[in-house]
Amino acid sequence: MYWQEPGKHNSEQTVKMAVQAAKDAGILYIVVASNSGQTAALLKDCGLQVVCVTHQIGFRDPGQDEMTEEMRHELIQSGFRVLTTSHLFANIERAATNRFGGVYVGGITSHTLRMLGQGVKVCTEISVMALDAGMIPYGEDIVAIGGTGRGADTCIIIRPAHSQDFFSTEIREIICKPRKR
Repeated sequence: MYWQEPGKHNSEQTVKMAVQAAKDAGILYIVVASNSGQTAALLKDCGLQVVCVTHQIGFRDPGQDEMTEEMRHELIQSGFRVLTTSHLFANIERAATNRFGGVYVGGITSHTLRMLGQGVKVCTEISVMALDAGMIPYGEDIVAIGGTGRGADTCIIIRPAHSQDFFSTEIREIICKPRKR
């Protein structure tokens, strides 16, 4: 499915397609990017193992978490695992680039994946992050949900590799994404 425009107005349909794709393929895990928890909450009662990956603390404002404690508690009570950590492509290399200029591998990788859309980049990144955190099994396909800005507009089936072996990651199927970036 190709959405005409990116954005959160595609969230509900993207989540429905993700759940259906997982069930059709016998996949047990969904990894979803959700900073506030609103997109993740759409997966309640889906019957699958859900991992919600948020922005790191201080991503937007120093020391601030974009997800409220209430939402985090609600997701965990619903059986979700919530991962809040540094982003795979925005680690210490970004600090060096911000301070000294130049290019770095994480940035080049991010921009390359964005050729397929911001959501594909996000899905790939959060899948590897969840694998590195031990929240999904190694060597299995999972469904990943991401988006452009807020909400969800992209869903892929992916077999992530650990970060030290990142380029062995396999994007197996693109379920949906926007035509435009």
